[in-house]
Amino acid sequence: MKCSKCGKKAVIYQKYSGLYLCKEHFLDDVERKVRAEMRRFRMIERNDCIAVALSGGKDSSTLLFLLKKILGHREDLEFVAISINEGIKGYREKMLENARKFASSLNVPHFVFSFKEEFGFSTDDFANAGFEQAPCSFCGVLRRKLLERKARELGATKIAIAHNLDDEAQTVLLNYLKGDFERLLRLNSRREEFIPRIKPLRSVPEKEVALFAILKNIPFSVSECPYLRKSLRFSVKKLLNEIERQHAGIKYSLVRGYERLVELLPKPAFELQRCEICGEPSASKICKACEMLLRLQKLTKNNKSKREFNKGSFRRFDA
Repeated sequence: MKCSKCGKKAVIYQKYSGLYLCKEHFLDDVERKVRAEMRRFRMIERNDCIAVALSGGKDSSTLLFLLKKILGHREDLEFVAISINEGIKGYREKMLENARKFASSLNVPHFVFSFKEEFGFSTDDFANAGFEQAPCSFCGVLRRKLLERKARELGATKIAIAHNLDDEAQTVLLNYLKGDFERLLRLNSRREEFIPRIKPLRSVPEKEVALFAILKNIPFSVSECPYLRKSLRFSVKKLLNEIERQHAGIKYSLVRGYERLVELLPKPAFELQRCEICGEPSASKICKACEMLLRLQKLTKNNKSKREFNKGSFRRFDA
């Protein structure tokens, strides 16, 4: 097929727009969407220090590449890359190495922080502890907390997250399904207690982010987290992809509809307090991260006591 704009060979058909695009026009289209999103939400301000959450996957690597391409000429801006080692054996190590090499190739300072060193537990520990909920819940909460803490320590004024259109649509639908309307209203709100989070890729579909990375020869890992398929988000992702296949543009409609709804509703009024354990801003006396760590610590101690009791019983039985 030929490009709808110039007649050259097309590399993609955008079913939602009805356009065939060649390599050049496709790359321009992705960059245009990112630029428009940054202008629309006024994501970048003078003298910003932008901490990019860099996992080593296609989304975060593409985000760092585009931020440097679009904003790299500005001398008032500073970039740092932060990677979080959640402690997922056989998965995260490969991603971190890719992140390190890519950040170095763009001359961006790269920092790695781990759950184990900061919290004493890893995602694998949580997965093996016997909780009914998927490890993703534990992982997501602690990753956000650690990213916020370290970005602040590094002097960042913005945290750039590589959420694409698919991620945004999934998050909106997830909160609808959970009936968590307070979180829905807070999704794009800003609080002065936290470093503002920006999402320049939020209007770019996931498959277009992947194609952009391939066409630009951006190295990224294709490894899948071993816990991903246990999460509710994965089920929502499959559902949305199936609906999008039959009704092109539904992901855009879901996100835009949510944005219009939020504009009509009153802003959520709630006072943040300080977590009694870590001292960081929290909606309750104990923040979600510390609550999860306490549960994990308690369960780990109980399991250890049970193992010690069982070992002792066997020793007495053998004697």
